[in-house]
Amino acid sequence: MALTCKVVLLVLIPLHCLGEDWDLAKRFVAVAGPLTDELVSNLHLESGRVQEPAFHSRMTQTQYLCHWPTLSSLLPYFAQLHASGVTHFKIFLPWSHIMPVGNAQKNPNETNVECYRQLLRTLRAANLKSVLILHQKHLPTSLDQSRTFADLFEEYADFVFRSFGDLVDTWLTFSNLPETAEGLPQDDLLSPPLQTLASAHRRVYKIYHEKYSSEGGKVSIALDITDTGLVPPESFLASISDTLDFVSLNLQYNCKVEVFFQKMLNELQHVMKNMEVLLFTLKFPECSSMQEDPFVTLASIFSAINNDQVLTIGCDVQELLDSSSIHQVRFYSEVLASLQKPKETIIPAVTHLSSYIETWGKFANQSELERDSFLYDVFPDDFLWGASTGSFNIEGGWEENGKGESIWDTFGHQGHVHMNQTADVACDSYHKIEYDIYLLRGLQTNIYKFSLSWPRIFPNGNRNSLNPKGVDYYNKLIDSLLESHVEPMVTLFHWDLPQALQDLGGWQNESIINAFVDYASFCFATFGDRVKFWITFHEPWVISYAGYSTGQHPPGIADPGMASYQVAHVILKAHAEAWHVYDNQYRSKQHGQVGIVLNSDWAEPKSPGNLEDVRAAERYLHFMLGWFAHPIFVNGDYSDILKSQIQQKNQQCSTPIANLPIFSDKEKLFMKGTADFFGLSHYTSWLISDASANCTVSYENIGGFSRDVDPSWTQTASPWISVVPWGLRRLLNLVSQEYTGKRIPIFIGGNGVPTDSDGGDFINDTERLDNFRLYINEALKAIKVDGIDVRSYIARSLLDGFEGPAGYSTKFGLHHVNFEDANRQRTPKESAYFFSTVIENNGFPTTFKRKYIQPFRKNMSISARLPGLPASEVPSKAKVVMEKFSSQTEFERDLYFYGTVPDYFLWGVSTSAFQIEGGWNADGKGPSIWDNFSHIPGNINNNDTADVACDSYNKVDEDIYLLRALRVNTYRFSLSWPRIFPSGRNHSINSYGVDYYNRLIDGLLTANITPMVTLHHWDLPQALQDIGGWENPILVELFNSFSDFCFQTFGDRVKFWITFNEPVMISWLGYGEGVFPPNMKDNPGYTPYKVTHTILKAHARVYHTYDQKYRESQKGVISLSLNIDWAEPKTLDPWNVEAADRYLQFMGGWFAHPIFKNGDYPEAMKWKVGNRSELQKLPSSRLPVFTEEERQYIRGTADVFCLNYYTSKIIKHKTTRLNPHSYEHDQECELENDPSWPTSAMAGLRAVSWGLRRLLNWIKEEYGNPPIYITENGVGIKTKSDVDDTSRIFYYKTHINEALKAYKLDGVDLRGYVAWSFMDNFEWLNGYDPRFGLHQVDFNNPNRPRTPKRSAIYYAELIRKNGIPLPKEEEFLYGEFPKHFSWSVASAAYQVEGAWRTDGKGLSIWDQFAHTPLKISNDENGDVACDSYHKLEADLAILKNIKVTHYRFSISWPRVLPDGTTKYINEAGLSYYERLVDGLLAANIHPQVTIYHWDLPQALQNIGGWENETIVQRFKEYAELLFQRLGDKVKFWITLNEPYNIANIGYGYGVAAPGISSRPGRAPYIVGHNLIKAHAEVWHLYNETYRPKQKGLISLTISVEWAEPRNPYKQEDLDAARRYVQFFAGWFAHPVFKNGDYSEVMKRRIQERSQGQTRLPEFTDDEKKRIKGTFDFFGLNHYTTVLAYNLNYPVFISSYDADRGVASIADRSWLGSGSFWLKVTPFGFRKVLKWIKEEYDNPPIYVTENGISERGDVGINDTWRTHYLKSYIDEALKGVVLDGVDLRGYTVWSLMDNLEWAVGFAERFGLHYTNYTHPALPRIPKESSKFYTSIIQCNGFPDPATGPHLCLESQPKGIPTSTPTYTATAEKVNFLGLELASSDAKVALYVLFVLLLIATVGLVLFSYAYRRMTKKVHKRTALELSKM
Repeated sequence: MALTCKVVLLVLIPLHCLGEDWDLAKRFVAVAGPLTDELVSNLHLESGRVQEPAFHSRMTQTQYLCHWPTLSSLLPYFAQLHASGVTHFKIFLPWSHIMPVGNAQKNPNETNVECYRQLLRTLRAANLKSVLILHQKHLPTSLDQSRTFADLFEEYADFVFRSFGDLVDTWLTFSNLPETAEGLPQDDLLSPPLQTLASAHRRVYKIYHEKYSSEGGKVSIALDITDTGLVPPESFLASISDTLDFVSLNLQYNCKVEVFFQKMLNELQHVMKNMEVLLFTLKFPECSSMQEDPFVTLASIFSAINNDQVLTIGCDVQELLDSSSIHQVRFYSEVLASLQKPKETIIPAVTHLSSYIETWGKFANQSELERDSFLYDVFPDDFLWGASTGSFNIEGGWEENGKGESIWDTFGHQGHVHMNQTADVACDSYHKIEYDIYLLRGLQTNIYKFSLSWPRIFPNGNRNSLNPKGVDYYNKLIDSLLESHVEPMVTLFHWDLPQALQDLGGWQNESIINAFVDYASFCFATFGDRVKFWITFHEPWVISYAGYSTGQHPPGIADPGMASYQVAHVILKAHAEAWHVYDNQYRSKQHGQVGIVLNSDWAEPKSPGNLEDVRAAERYLHFMLGWFAHPIFVNGDYSDILKSQIQQKNQQCSTPIANLPIFSDKEKLFMKGTADFFGLSHYTSWLISDASANCTVSYENIGGFSRDVDPSWTQTASPWISVVPWGLRRLLNLVSQEYTGKRIPIFIGGNGVPTDSDGGDFINDTERLDNFRLYINEALKAIKVDGIDVRSYIARSLLDGFEGPAGYSTKFGLHHVNFEDANRQRTPKESAYFFSTVIENNGFPTTFKRKYIQPFRKNMSISARLPGLPASEVPSKAKVVMEKFSSQTEFERDLYFYGTVPDYFLWGVSTSAFQIEGGWNADGKGPSIWDNFSHIPGNINNNDTADVACDSYNKVDEDIYLLRALRVNTYRFSLSWPRIFPSGRNHSINSYGVDYYNRLIDGLLTANITPMVTLHHWDLPQALQDIGGWENPILVELFNSFSDFCFQTFGDRVKFWITFNEPVMISWLGYGEGVFPPNMKDNPGYTPYKVTHTILKAHARVYHTYDQKYRESQKGVISLSLNIDWAEPKTLDPWNVEAADRYLQFMGGWFAHPIFKNGDYPEAMKWKVGNRSELQKLPSSRLPVFTEEERQYIRGTADVFCLNYYTSKIIKHKTTRLNPHSYEHDQECELENDPSWPTSAMAGLRAVSWGLRRLLNWIKEEYGNPPIYITENGVGIKTKSDVDDTSRIFYYKTHINEALKAYKLDGVDLRGYVAWSFMDNFEWLNGYDPRFGLHQVDFNNPNRPRTPKRSAIYYAELIRKNGIPLPKEEEFLYGEFPKHFSWSVASAAYQVEGAWRTDGKGLSIWDQFAHTPLKISNDENGDVACDSYHKLEADLAILKNIKVTHYRFSISWPRVLPDGTTKYINEAGLSYYERLVDGLLAANIHPQVTIYHWDLPQALQNIGGWENETIVQRFKEYAELLFQRLGDKVKFWITLNEPYNIANIGYGYGVAAPGISSRPGRAPYIVGHNLIKAHAEVWHLYNETYRPKQKGLISLTISVEWAEPRNPYKQEDLDAARRYVQFFAGWFAHPVFKNGDYSEVMKRRIQERSQGQTRLPEFTDDEKKRIKGTFDFFGLNHYTTVLAYNLNYPVFISSYDADRGVASIADRSWLGSGSFWLKVTPFGFRKVLKWIKEEYDNPPIYVTENGISERGDVGINDTWRTHYLKSYIDEALKGVVLDGVDLRGYTVWSLMDNLEWAVGFAERFGLHYTNYTHPALPRIPKESSKFYTSIIQCNGFPDPATGPHLCLESQPKGIPTSTPTYTATAEKVNFLGLELASSDAKVALYVLFVLLLIATVGLVLFSYAYRRMTKKVHKRTALELSKM
């Protein structure tokens, strides 16, 4: 019989004997032995000793064995047996060698006893158990004949049990009964021999169990069975049946006799029933033929035994060992557990024990219970937890910033993906680095596996196409990961090959190896200083199989026999080359590791008993995993199984069906060992069956296997993934056994289960949660039980993403991504929270207790009690603050400040119990007043309740997850009094509530977040309200009791306590107005004061309890949170100042004054309430009075000042009615809001950021600058979804900036800032409508999923930076512009010239428009304007004064050609311009002439204006006249100024001349078309006719507003911003500066919305050629920047705006101007310049307009303009110096204040102030003109650090920087050039007034005297003349 037939015998044993009791499989007995003389002799030889004479009997072994050196050689042999699966070993104990005379009392052979003990110890050392046979056949030579055999054997057995019992627990009394019976003494045969043996056995059995039985010890007797039946008679069996612990059989099977089994079973039935059977000896004397199959016979044996309910516990394997290697037994002993319900009787014959067979066999005897048992243990301390993504799955940005097209881009665009989906945007991670890092922080991963996009870095696949912006993206990602303590694991190639390389053959072309290696080397060099884990290829099997075998993936090639193997071959070589590059060039410096991630399923044979299925399963793994792993990790070549299978397949089929490339010997050496770790992706398992006969060319047929699944396996959303967790453990064992061993660690690089997108709850993926749990646990088993070196578990994936051909229909993410929303918001799923807890626990510990890092933050505890302060004055220090800031201009007030706060600063978020917890009656919680109130219909908006709210009571882990992500270091929350004390009293402690807060606090501390705990946030227990609530003084002690309990219970961990939140709301809204519970509104003039009195006493009581009982040990701080609005007096008259101060005192001072000052109410309150009470004829004040003792008790009962701020009010004094009595009326003030203040969801809470700074200053001045914590600040937005909450970002951006100013500039002791709120919640009376949260909560989803809003990302970044540091790009750059740089200033004819009908000037469209009522603000016009037509010399004078090198002005077309044609030339008009040009040149100022600046002759407009194509020729004729008359002197021409304004503002919106708005979807485009053609014609005219002689420059000026995306993390907004710029500037620039035609985005958008023929005119090919390149420079007008976002207009709207599809807003932090549209945004200027450079190939640029306006007459000290010019010009300098922009000149708009078109004279842009009220219209230099002069003189900004510069001598002082120190400027004013304090300035003003008065009187007197004297002179002269 073949070896394989012999060893597989063991497989059969349990198949039908174990039944359902698979626990027996764990203890299945595989018995070997005994020792033979031949074996011992061979072992002796192997140990190097001389061979002893051989023995010829198994029973003569002892003499040889008991040579001690021999025993030492047995241990390795026994160890090999154990390793092969043997569990027990037979030891035949010779009676004669132990007791030579057979008597235990007469000299037993102690040497031999010790020899056998040593043998038994050696077996135990090898983990083998002994089966000891007491006697077989031969008796001692001299037995005591006087005693019976049974007596002697009993005595011998007793000795043996005593001598060896500690080493043996399985005993057989006799074996080989026939021979033993024959050897009995003849004199003792008083009874039959078998009966003698039976008697001896029974006595020995009894003595063993009475004296020696150990736990598990068993005794039996070996029964012999042959093909003739059972040897002992039935009577013998009956006599011993009750003394057998198991049945032991010596079985000799004759293969030729198959009928003896039934006979044997019949004989043994009554003995074996319900007993365990050991096949002690198993021989096949007649089964030597290779044709016979003993395994079928054995199957019959065990099937027969099992059918009779007998449990077989083991068998003899020595027959197998004698004819085979002992190493091959292991599989057959361990495979037993793998077969759960075996039904097969055909057992495979395996030719060798491969790694697969050994691995499969190792788990073969596992029962389902054992296989699926859960292991509670933890992973190693350095284990890596991570999540993974792939670039094309998540990044999007498919053509952003120069990225090249990938094969996946092409594949998607060709429609090969589900529902024609693409990865164009995907998760938009290219723009959402901060979002993804946010989630990783929440998860607590310490590694993130992501891939680099090859085409993003090298767009065409090669280094010559390097894309720096792609590199910047990955640099930012890597740096952000490391900053958040997440290790990057970077994949070089995750399937997204550059399409350019695919066009050259892709992975089928070996030249790609060099390209990949160069790409890899670049990545190592660029990122390797920070990246320490590199993966060359992610799942290359997928590339080869799906991309080149089935064609399911790009490039869509279906060539399984050739291409797929060629591709794999090339990939392997590319991998090896990249590894060696790292190893040779980078490893020594970077110390990183390079590996590969291979994906593999586990393969389980479909029919475990079928050899071919076993072979097929092994082949499956070689074709999947081994295909790549074997060359890398084993020998540099493909495995023999892979090679032989393909060879056999090719021989089997008529033609070869596969070609496996061959590695050369050199390549093998190069390949072997090219991985520092083994990355493994695993998702599923398969049942594999043989499919060898098929010659159809396919991956499966080539491999000779087919796949199936077990119906019991859970299926998933992906058809190829079933949930089979135990497959992971087996696969890890195989990888370790076959490929890695102990040398190379294994990283699980991908494991996950998808869900589908068809309905259902995307968030509550609890089923998948369990899948993660089981798979992770199998990895844990592999580490802890199997000793596999697994270093990481990386979940797939961080996000739902683009899943290849399935598109977005399957979802692997731990975070849900809403692909229907352009925001691509990410929401953690339940699996994310679960995975986070696994990471936090590092596995599955049996018990879990959170460990927290630090119990408290430094600098929190206040060392000394705050000092007492005297009572406030009336008015209080508010007056000081109001005066301090009253002189601020809006520019000074709103100028953004940069700075950071100290490291100890607290950044946090806030919530309250009632608003978020839910669980309103869960686990014994008592009702609160808000529970009862909200359950009454009509009390709350929409009848909302907080019964569930955010369900935070059940979501501690979820909340901590997001707090961790947010980076906060403090979390303010409140304790629910009725949750802890349901009745409000300490006799009703609710342990469940206490446990909840303990879990929360411990979780916070684990995340290094300081708890800031509010004791009472309005949710009073209803039981206490039933006794009067806060009107009842008993609440002082009850609140103290509750607080005392909280201090005692939580104070060891909580160090920041707040007694009350916003007590004024309790007092007034709850007990005054009665809109809050408890709805008390009967006595609004009494009860609020009474309640406050109680609250203050309660607060003081609690403070003293903490101070006296807990502070020393707990070292915390305690205070209360007060909400205070800033009160801005409407005017600074004393009445309004006092009213504003009174408002502050009634709101904040009501509580703060007693606590922080003198223990009593503010004087303003006492005086006002007292006086009003007297006027109301009351016997005493309605304001209660504190006793002196109470005042002392209350004073100083706060360690810090906690402030809640939301808004400000404008206050003016108001005399209010006396009755009814009311706290509100007592204040005697009226509240107003400025309509310009931004609104919010709450009507009374407008955003007034600067009020926060002033309020902080008031607290500083009023209360002695205590430590201040802003404990609430936020804004509500009324919307169902506000994940893109830009307005909230503006709110935080401006308010935090004002707080920063207060800290840095004003010296306010600010210690912390806490945003309201952490998440959307129940907002009291407003229910869920207003949303204040940084996280959106879906209240329609029972799971209450939380989604980070954009504001959360913003706030997290702000915390990371610890404030608002000055961005590097905004740092001021010192330097100079290039030599010969042009410095200019501009004006336009209509705006300055006036003389609208003088000297024959014709009417312009602006003359017509301005004289049309209501077209111009205030019905102003340009009839006179600045009268420059008559003031040429004045204009030249101011130009010379500011030292410009150029002057840009425009020529009035109707002034030169009154009717627009050359029929009549107005020489007077031309003469004006000739004189102007001559005057400029005489002053060495170069003219820059604009041919057309909007003032079209009305005569031409009358025939259609710019809509009439004939205007092109008219414009050309007009321009030629100018070239002829002025061209010799003018060398700088601008054809058109801002054609966008002409086309769209004039002909679309109609708010500029000619005021046409009837065709907004057509007219602007027609006008634009004609403007472009007119420009081109004039350019060609000049270029061809005049340039050769005149040598000037000519181009057009285009206005460009830069557009930033409103949400920079959103592809849709980025696209909108680009569209904004392309429609604005590209409309005209693209044809001229690019290709002669409109941009593709413009053409496509207008075509799509035109519903037929496009409304955008088309250029002919000739026109395109003529237009293209008609420029000498790019004339740029730029003023401001907008924030753009997508806006989809209804299809029926036809307009430019609708076509563009963009809306815009401004950032509230940007400084304003006199124009609503103009915000100060210097950064945009640099971006515009850079965009022009990149978009239009770096043309020469002249900035032809740039400036800022003010509204109204604000004088000449225009600091805002100076600031504007300084910052904008510096950005231009950066463009030149840093960005390489070819900037040639800069022009300020404008030279002087002028007519600003439709807004008239209200907005002033000038460097010179024009006094319109003076007949002479004088031009007065503003301060900014002097500053501009200094810049011109310096040609930029010379660095002050390099010494004094002469050019700066004339620079005015006091030019503001970007971070002015307001403290100095706020209290001083400029007076006659002097900087004086306000009071000094007043005195100076009075003195000046007196002096002026004296001077006036003197002047009058002088005039009178002079007049009298001149009269005399005149008289005398007249007389003299008359005489002549």
